[in-house]
Order: sequence, then structure tokens, then C-alpha cells
Amino acid sequence: MENKNSIVEIFGIRIENITNDEFLNLISDGITCGRKMTIAYANADSLNKIYENEFLKNIYRSFDIIHPDGIGVYIASKILYGKNGLQARITGSDFYERLISESVKNNWSCFFFGHKKVILDEIQKSNPLLKISGTEEGYNYESDKIIGKINSAKPDIIIIGLSCPMQENWIFQNKEKINGGILFAVGDGIKVFAGKKLRGPVFIRKMGFEWFVRLINYPIKHFKKYVTGIPKFIYRILKETVKSVKLK
Repeated sequence: MENKNSIVEIFGIRIENITNDEFLNLISDGITCGRKMTIAYANADSLNKIYENEFLKNIYRSFDIIHPDGIGVYIASKILYGKNGLQARITGSDFYERLISESVKNNWSCFFFGHKKVILDEIQKSNPLLKISGTEEGYNYESDKIIGKINSAKPDIIIIGLSCPMQENWIFQNKEKINGGILFAVGDGIKVFAGKKLRGPVFIRKMGFEWFVRLINYPIKHFKKYVTGIPKFIYRILKETVKSVKLK
């Protein structure tokens, strides 16, 4: 999908160079025009996976919008593109909160697919004014059944919180069977909608160290993602920088 916004490219993936307001406008325009759209996020972890997996790279290239997510991709864009890097640091968790408000304001309906029932049940409790057209767990699911429920519910936005690359692959494999709506891969961000996402104090978030709070609280779960993943990502970005210099 073409739009007026510029892009940055990291590891062969085109990432929208947008602000939160511009991102919301893209979604609003898609809903208003009845356009089916696919959205995924690019952060250090997902870009590491893309770097190592050509098939996943091709899946990401099929998406309409890849939005930046977090401090890592923001800094990487500045290393690679200087002043032409990302104009704003978008964090998925912050954006999802804005998306909730915008959905309530515009009476957009949302279908949630992913995580466990205990989390899904909290979404309506946390957001009593949010129009929820359906929910489905992300474990032991049947895709045909879920697609049938989505098509019957006709939601404006389908929030898919499995994990990367499972959710992107699911969208890639099934998007043609879904009649319409914004298919939005959010990963563990589905907990934001339920008010259950571990984020830490606001000043920590503003500094870009929200990931460190999760690492401290769940070191085993996040060890590979952060302790080994972040240095690997930095090395690969620096490698890309050297490569681009040699090509000039």
C-alpha cells in the first residue's frame, strides 16, 4: 500500500517513518474506505528473526504497513540514515492505548485473537466502552473456525496477539479468507488491551528501558530476546552501516 509517508529500510524491510498521529490516520482511512489492511511491527527482536529467515522476510514484505516499535529500531534508523532516520520513537504499547481511545471515540469494533482466555476476559473489564465483536484464544485454535467467527462478526480491527513469527505467518496464510478489516499483529502487546502488560514507571518508558523491566522480572523468558538479542542486533546494524559505506 502506497502512502505519502517516507520509509526507512532495515534488513530489507520497509518501515514506515511515521508519528503516532499519522499511524492512527492510516488505520482510520483504511476503516473509512473499507480497505483490508495488514499491519506488523518491527523491533530489534523481530528484525533479528527477519535477518535470519528469508521466508519470514518475504512474509513481512507482503504486509501493507510495518510500523517501528521501540527504542532499538529508532536508534538503528539514526545509525543507518542519520537525520533521515525515524522522525519519532513509536512504542507499540503506547500506541495500543491510543488505539483503544480512538476505537471508543469512533465506535470501531475489535476482534481479539491470541493469548489465553484469562487475558481476553480482562479486555472488556479494562475498557468497558470498547466495542468487542469477539475473542478467541491463541492456543489449540482452529483457523477455519476463527476465520468464520471473524467474518460473521465483521470487526473493523482484528487484533492478533500470538507471537512473532507465528502471528505474521497466520495473517499471511489466511488474509485472503478474511472478508475485511485491519489485521493487526501485536504480539504480547495484546496484554496492553487487558491492562496486564508489565511496563514499569513512566520515566523508565521515556528513557527507552521498558524492556529492562521485563528482563528483570522474567530473566529466563527474556534472556535470549534481550541479553543475546540486543548485542546481536547492534552488531548487525553496524555491519549494515559498514556495508553501505563501502557501496558509496
